Amino acid sequence: MTAEMSRYADFEGLREQAVALRREGLSLRQIRDRLQIHNNDLLHRLVKGEPPPEWTKRPNAKDDLRDRARELRLQGMTYDQIQVELGCSKSSISLWVRDLPKPERKRSREEASEIARRGWEPIMRRREEERQAAKRAATEEVGAMSERELFLLGVGLYWAEGTKDKPHARRERVTFVNSDPGMIQVFTAWLDLLGIDPARRKYYVMIHESADATRAEQYWSTLVGVDSSTFNKTTLKRHNPRTNRKNVNDGYHGCLVIQILGSADLYRRIEGAWCGIVGAVRTPKTGNRA
Repeated sequence: MTAEMSRYADFEGLREQAVALRREGLSLRQIRDRLQIHNNDLLHRLVKGEPPPEWTKRPNAKDDLRDRARELRLQGMTYDQIQVELGCSKSSISLWVRDLPKPERKRSREEASEIARRGWEPIMRRREEERQAAKRAATEEVGAMSERELFLLGVGLYWAEGTKDKPHARRERVTFVNSDPGMIQVFTAWLDLLGIDPARRKYYVMIHESADATRAEQYWSTLVGVDSSTFNKTTLKRHNPRTNRKNVNDGYHGCLVIQILGSADLYRRIEGAWCGIVGAVRTPKTGNRA
């Protein structure tokens, strides 16, 4: 064993010397040079538990910020307010002041919510005005509608919302179901355009069992101009208690079902017209577009 290894083996003796030097105010480098210990791991183990002398501590650039953050917290400021004041992150603020008591809430939650709501009211009014202006502009842009446009619109409307024939289940009959009164009005206008006799139109309502079925029947009968007594029996949909339904207010009227008697030919005409629309869209355009 070399002399140096033998000296390292006397750990306790070295530790006593290192601790004594540390308490005298020496830095790690000075202790290393004094004891001729060039193993940094060993050097740190020898002085473990002994705080470094004050003169060796480097100033922390955030010390002033931390002290100021604690002052502001004690004054009752929130993290957001301190962040605005000092320009530092909320994570740092939280670390610096987490041992301090939380400031008392100056307002109740209800008061704070009311203040926030009042602040948002002008913004929400402006957004609603912009929304309504965009809708009015789009409404005016439509203008008058030709019979051809109504015909094509009705075909597309039916193909989106009406029942379809399937190869495995022949259903060549026209049945349209919807809860939107505007959709119902457009569809009935389309039926008028095609000359479908009102006597061939049968109606009935589909609605959740928890709703007012009689009121819904009256609503739809008024919309289509037919006495509700001529409606077929209303279909009630059972309520699933696990489903959180949103359509429970006074504006809920269920769906209106419109069936056309003897409508196989009409159905084939609709399907053919729809194929024509799809084919026209797929046809390559020539020339420059405006």
